[in-house]
Amino acid sequence: MSDPVLPADFADLEPFAATWCLATEPERYARRMASTMAELEAFYSAAFPRVADALGYCDKFPLDDLPDDARQLLQLVHSLIMAAMCVEIWHQPNVIDGAEAVLDRVAEPLP
Repeated sequence: MSDPVLPADFADLEPFAATWCLATEPERYARRMASTMAELEAFYSAAFPRVADALGYCDKFPLDDLPDDARQLLQLVHSLIMAAMCVEIWHQPNVIDGAEAVLDRVAEPLP
């Protein structure tokens, strides 16, 4: 078993860390597209109720100087945002009526 990457208070989300703690939007989008709905729903069901706590934890630190565990937690929240529409609205990883549209960000937001 690998060392935890998330803060201890979020140990319940650790099973999702290796898959969903991704640094860039293209990585998160690729993970979403490669996931089954069962995987997306499991992640969403575990992480969504913890979002307020996760953001509260991250807010204790300057955004441009997050400790590693808080940065990983924020990346998990960013991935949850990517997965939420799939679970809540589309019920599939793809955007409904989105054809093959792709939006590539030219720069990542902080951190």
